[in-house]
Amino acid sequence: MALIDLPAQAARRLGALARDDAPTLLTHGYGFGARIWRRVRPGARSAPLRLLGSDAVFVRGVEGVELFYDESRIARHGAMPALVQESLFGHASVHSLDGAAHRHRKATFVDVAYEDEQVARLTPFLEREWRRERRAWLDGGTRSAYDAAVGALGRAIMRWAGVPGTPAAQTRWSARLAQIVDGFGSPYSPEYLVAIANRWWSDRHAERLIEAVRRGALTAAEGTALEQWAHHRDPDGELLPAKVAGVELQNSMRPMIAVARFVAFAAKELHDRPEWRDRIAAETAEREALVGGPLAVMFAQEVRRTAPFVPMLPGWATADIEIDGQHVHAGGRVVLDIMGTNADDRFWARPDRFDPERFRDAEDYEALAAFIPHGGADVATGHRCPGEKLAIAGLSAAIAVLSDPDLRVLGEGLDVDRRRLPTKPRSGGRVRAATASGRCPFH
Repeated sequence: MALIDLPAQAARRLGALARDDAPTLLTHGYGFGARIWRRVRPGARSAPLRLLGSDAVFVRGVEGVELFYDESRIARHGAMPALVQESLFGHASVHSLDGAAHRHRKATFVDVAYEDEQVARLTPFLEREWRRERRAWLDGGTRSAYDAAVGALGRAIMRWAGVPGTPAAQTRWSARLAQIVDGFGSPYSPEYLVAIANRWWSDRHAERLIEAVRRGALTAAEGTALEQWAHHRDPDGELLPAKVAGVELQNSMRPMIAVARFVAFAAKELHDRPEWRDRIAAETAEREALVGGPLAVMFAQEVRRTAPFVPMLPGWATADIEIDGQHVHAGGRVVLDIMGTNADDRFWARPDRFDPERFRDAEDYEALAAFIPHGGADVATGHRCPGEKLAIAGLSAAIAVLSDPDLRVLGEGLDVDRRRLPTKPRSGGRVRAATASGRCPFH
């Protein structure tokens, strides 16, 4: 009898696989959500999914954000596939925690990265490193906006974090961390294997830094990420294992290096909008500073809205949930559509249009419930990234430099493969001096 049932069982499994939406994510990438929303009425806040063999619900908009970040109904632990969790965020990181354990460790991230004093402390490092990249381009450098950003943002954030090393060594580590970000979305590919190797190297290096601080062989300045994580204690008063502390040290730095992807998109948008380049260049010249120009920040926010790092985030339902006519039982997945929320026409006027002006009067971007490029909900108690202010500072500095009239962004290679996760313009945004020498050709 069992033998007779085997073909039927195989057929059911194949049928279930054919109905599963996970392969669609791999084949359509950032276009995944648009395909799912075709299943339901226009304007719906939820849609049914079949994900990794289980029923799930896809949510978007303010309603979706409120549900997804409600810890009484949604948990994050174990929702992210292990292939992603282990390679991108690291083993036992804060991203795998919920409830009191998450809030306790998150408090250190808030202390390390969120306060305005931390942005002020980072600003001179950003100014120095981006001016260094600008000078390199004027001297004939050929690095893309993306590659320049990996170096500039990486060196700046490592100095800010208290990590020792020469600029060359910091640039090399930044490149490793950038490759981890680049490779995590392509499991079973050569890039993913390189990311695993870079994760191993980075974990070992960060662990050694933590151990050196703890035994007094390395002095970490008070209040820096290195000092904070070397001495962080869990809720029971125990020091974190050195490897876990090293993972969280990296999680204090890597998000800034990931901003290089936003920089590549900013290069593309500035190339296509010369009027914005002129406006930002004038603002930068008037302020005599790269970080925090109002126009550059508006532009940065619109880049973050239209080119989020990932298209969606998964969570587990801890209770039976109903949203806009769709149901999911406790234990089922709830998936937040970041792309669909950042472009929700119930919240945003003309969301398909790239328009930095929409952020002119948005003094408190955290209050924009449908603006979640770095996660949603409260920074201190929820899962919103505490490094968002740092990211905006780094991106605004890059935009100021890329708007420099002595530089130009080349038009070749600005196409984007939206099936790849994560993605960026193919060339990374090639930048050259406006003239061969970067100076007036008649002098």
